[in-house]
Amino acid sequence: MYDLTNEQRMMVNALDDLARNEFDEKAFTWSDEIPWRNLETLADHGFLGINFDPEYGGAGMSEYDALLMAEVVGRVCPDTARIFNIQHTVAPRQIDLFGTATAKEKYLPGVIDGESLVSVAISEPSAGSDIRSMSTTVEEVESGYRVDGQKTWISFGMAADAAVVWAKFDEGIGTVVVDLDKEGVELEAFTNMAGHTQAHYYFDGVRIPEENILLDGDELGGTQLKALNWERLGIATKCNFIAANALEQALEYAQNRTQFDQPIGDFQGIEWKLVEMVKQLEASRALTHQAARRAVEMDRFPTRMEASIAKLYAARMVDHVVDEAVQINGANGYVRGHELEYLYRLARLNRIAGGTDEIQRNSIATQLKKNGVPSVVPDS
Repeated sequence: MYDLTNEQRMMVNALDDLARNEFDEKAFTWSDEIPWRNLETLADHGFLGINFDPEYGGAGMSEYDALLMAEVVGRVCPDTARIFNIQHTVAPRQIDLFGTATAKEKYLPGVIDGESLVSVAISEPSAGSDIRSMSTTVEEVESGYRVDGQKTWISFGMAADAAVVWAKFDEGIGTVVVDLDKEGVELEAFTNMAGHTQAHYYFDGVRIPEENILLDGDELGGTQLKALNWERLGIATKCNFIAANALEQALEYAQNRTQFDQPIGDFQGIEWKLVEMVKQLEASRALTHQAARRAVEMDRFPTRMEASIAKLYAARMVDHVVDEAVQINGANGYVRGHELEYLYRLARLNRIAGGTDEIQRNSIATQLKKNGVPSVVPDS
């Protein structure tokens, strides 16, 4: 359905075979466990770090390729794809984009080998959408730099070896890499609605070397915030593979569940539900793919407008699709431990993480008033 290159088709087909052969049996059983075995399998077949610099073990491909792969894996094992998504669009990818050679050599090989994770720490107890109100600071000292503050809502934060931390410099807000075993770092775990462990980080006089500075605040208005648009497309991709999972289960149940002497999928009411679900999923995919492909073709980050539209639509879409899938499955889909029950909880975060629906709407409105209605001819 999508105009992929021969190389992309080969990659997608090979990964689909691998995921179905290796991940399907344990899919939906990981709960709060990190699927290290699956990450190592992806690494063994060269699928980790595909959009990272080849000099450090990556394949030098694009973020669009990484999003394609996340969706393929997510159709089989959403928990493996969640980690794949974050590692290729957010934290370690920022080290790959902005880090020093020393930082890349230290942190990227472990991620590419499937042996370590890097988390991203942006939100604070009193600073969520308003990043300029964050209070975590980076101060230059005689022996390097000192980090002080708190971060929260950190996915995979307890399993990570290091974190990309957003913090205030004298010049503005920047990013640094902090090793989580450093003196002065304290980690606290809590559990979210999906049953996943998230982390709260405390930094008290944590010392980091100069080579762990990614951006020192000078570029806040440009590169750093633009890079977050890949995270938004990563979240849209996550919504798409969650919805695809739910739709597949709803379709299978509708075709096999018999009531009144016929499959319930033959009733027009159920047919129309399925039609609306696939329509919304395909529209969401189109928005996500368009934003990602345009960015790659023009060698830039995704635009705020396209990334926000894709993320907003996908987050609303997956809520509806999973809800309808539960409705089609009836009481069966409402049982604790059913795959749809888990997807229902997993879907809800996406309207909050990476910028709430309300923030996305504000961003879209700002861009619309500033630049006008988007043209069918993309900007060069």
